[in-house]
Amino acid sequence: MLAPPELEKIHPLGKSPVVTVTPAGQPGAKEIVLAESGLMTQYLCEHLPEGKRLMPTRWREGMEGKIGGETDGWMRYQYLLHYAEGSLMPVMVISLIMSRLKSSDVPFFIRPITGAAANRVIALFVLPNAVKHMRLIDDMLATSGGRYLCGDKLTAADILMSFPLLAGRDRWDEMGKWGGGATNAGGTWAEAFPRIVEYTARLEKEEGYRRSIERIEAVDGKFEASL
Repeated sequence: MLAPPELEKIHPLGKSPVVTVTPAGQPGAKEIVLAESGLMTQYLCEHLPEGKRLMPTRWREGMEGKIGGETDGWMRYQYLLHYAEGSLMPVMVISLIMSRLKSSDVPFFIRPITGAAANRVIALFVLPNAVKHMRLIDDMLATSGGRYLCGDKLTAADILMSFPLLAGRDRWDEMGKWGGGATNAGGTWAEAFPRIVEYTARLEKEEGYRRSIERIEAVDGKFEASL
């Protein structure tokens, strides 16, 4: 959540990630600064040749450039680019904060009070909202017409969604019982949403995902998808 102060020289918020792009073949061109994962992903996919294969087909035949002419896959893709961090991640961040209120980070003599308050917030707000989000994602997988969220090929939206889903696996069950999930089964998150479990396992098998892990391990010595 905190980044080195040097990043403030690149972007006023001083947050990570941030990407700078120098336009090719334009002497003296101003460097383009991109912040927010959704914007960075969208910009790079639209401007780099390699990014095209991570985007669904935009227009339905004969509807090019018209309002409402976009394919369902494209509209879903656009939504997910901003949904991952704009809607899903806040639920996880609140869960993380609540877990800290129950941890040894809090002095032991007030921990019963902060822990009880945190459990109440999780039960009344965090878990019900997490269930709503999982139902939405599960429905997208059921209706995408393929193995991924926007169809039968991997898109940048799947890549953005991979972090909250993979990092959250060890956190979902800390919230409580997942009764009323896609399977109406009580118990664990995995029991309630087996389709999402299969999807996350599929993402982990992607060649690009495995290569990214290898690069992280080469730099940091280890990799862990967690908050």
